[in-house]
Amino acid sequence: MEVNMQSKSINWPRYLAIFISLAFLAIVLILPLCSIFYYGLQAGWHVFIQSLSQVEARHAIFLSLTVIAIVLPINLFFGLMMAWLLANFDFKGKALLISFIDLPLAISPVVAGLMFVLLFGVNGLFGGWLDQQGIEVIFALPSIILTTLFVTFPLIVKSLLPTMKTLGNQEEQAGLTLGASALTIFFRITLPKIKWALLYGAILANARALGEFGAVSVVSGNIRNLTNTIPLHIEILYNEYQFTAAFACASLLAAIALMTLLAQHGIVYWQKRKTLILNQSR
Repeated sequence: MEVNMQSKSINWPRYLAIFISLAFLAIVLILPLCSIFYYGLQAGWHVFIQSLSQVEARHAIFLSLTVIAIVLPINLFFGLMMAWLLANFDFKGKALLISFIDLPLAISPVVAGLMFVLLFGVNGLFGGWLDQQGIEVIFALPSIILTTLFVTFPLIVKSLLPTMKTLGNQEEQAGLTLGASALTIFFRITLPKIKWALLYGAILANARALGEFGAVSVVSGNIRNLTNTIPLHIEILYNEYQFTAAFACASLLAAIALMTLLAQHGIVYWQKRKTLILNQSR
């Protein structure tokens, strides 16, 4: 009897901590997410589809997908290059370079947008010359691409770097010794080793690019049917009291975020399963 009483007295802090954690999770994450889907679908599927089929909504979706299609290959190329450099070489200023890569994750997106305005605005460092050449950057697609690159680039590097450091480059060195070309080594040796980490980083970068608001709102000008991405379109709808359409577009972003989360967990699961199978086969 005394043992049971002692075990109960020992267990109650754990149950209390679990309850508080679940309550916090429900209030901060689950209820807001459920409310987005509830109000987005409250008027029915017909209204939901109609809200996403409006000209402004279709243009915002198309622009967001266009930005992702341009930004992703650039991120993959330079992210791979940077991760390979940091994983395989030691040089002066390496720690400083890693800190600079982390900078976009620490700095406010609004500040990032202002930085590009100061560089490429009409009165900016390069803006005057670009304006004379008839090249428009701010309040146009190039500025959205630049700011999106800025805020998403670290995600690829941060996903690849730990994997590349752990795996090392012994196999690549062996390939070079046997006379294999650089492309052969990359596609036959390096890419298969890092493919899951690369995919993980790409998914994270795409999710961030699709949902980016602060930096893009500063440089885009919020011009309808020209520079409005999905988050900016949602803001305009909400400010104009078009709540049904705003919640419909917001629920689309929330659904994409959930799919991104599931994809991330799927990648982690397959990585662990593959590692377990390899360990068992040895």
